[in-house]
Amino acid sequence: MNSQTYRRWARPASILFATELPANERVFGFALAEARNAGARLVIFHAYDTLVVSASDTSGVRYYDFAAAARTEMKKLEPLAERARAVGVECEIVVHQGLAPQLILECARDKHVDRIVLGTRCPGPLGKILVGSVAEEVLRQSEVPVCTIGPEAVDQSYQGYKAKTILLATSLNETAAAAGALAAEIAVNDGARLLLLHVIHPDHSSETLSHRSIEQLEGDLKSLVPVELRGLIETEALVIPGEPAEEIFFQVKTKHADVLILGAQEASLFSTLTRHGTVYRILGHSPCPVFTLSPRALQYAREEVTSLEVHLARSV
Repeated sequence: MNSQTYRRWARPASILFATELPANERVFGFALAEARNAGARLVIFHAYDTLVVSASDTSGVRYYDFAAAARTEMKKLEPLAERARAVGVECEIVVHQGLAPQLILECARDKHVDRIVLGTRCPGPLGKILVGSVAEEVLRQSEVPVCTIGPEAVDQSYQGYKAKTILLATSLNETAAAAGALAAEIAVNDGARLLLLHVIHPDHSSETLSHRSIEQLEGDLKSLVPVELRGLIETEALVIPGEPAEEIFFQVKTKHADVLILGAQEASLFSTLTRHGTVYRILGHSPCPVFTLSPRALQYAREEVTSLEVHLARSV
């Protein structure tokens, strides 16, 4: 595992705030607080796909003025940038016309950001999350951690914000160590305690507990914290039978978690989950910001390890 990658993700040098217009104040507030705490550069990104501005040439023929459209969109975002600069955060605005998902991902790569922050919407009582072609695609394909803030996230105003309690919810699959490393690094940076949670679905309870005891599973959870960080943070492991989303929400509320980190998702899980699935319910209804790692982020971290090893070998 490349600890440098997770350390950089936990204390980002650059954060991308992807926004619609008008911007969601709570989401922007969180992105700004994160940038200020980390001393990070903030990139405010907006993709627009409507004919915002048109003009007429001397013949009276209407045409689309791309430059004017870009200026119009940037002007709407300038107050956010001014607020960021006023608190000492370096900030730039990037706007592009086109479909948001790929443009967000391209901007994240071009600007070498270490984190993407965006909002989600939940339009109805059925637990559906309206992510569609934007947040859902970013969550699946981002090469860096994505932090989403849903409509039910408690407004903490985020000024001077630092997490006091971080909850990592994981299925203890083969990718769990990556989320454990990220959660532990964030806890160290913020001086927060780290809660490690594994929920055993009732349908799988007998099978799971026939191989491992609760105590052994709690030991597995604690082993997700990198050895070099174990003495630096307070940790607590919880293994609970129940419906995953409900138990995660219950623990977030009773433990007063400021941040929820979901164990990294496998590509097959992301591609097959319905909008009623656990991940979507959490993203749509979480009372606090949620961090996720995509399969591509995990692959990116592995490739960085390989590149570093090759570079060191050639330097010898």
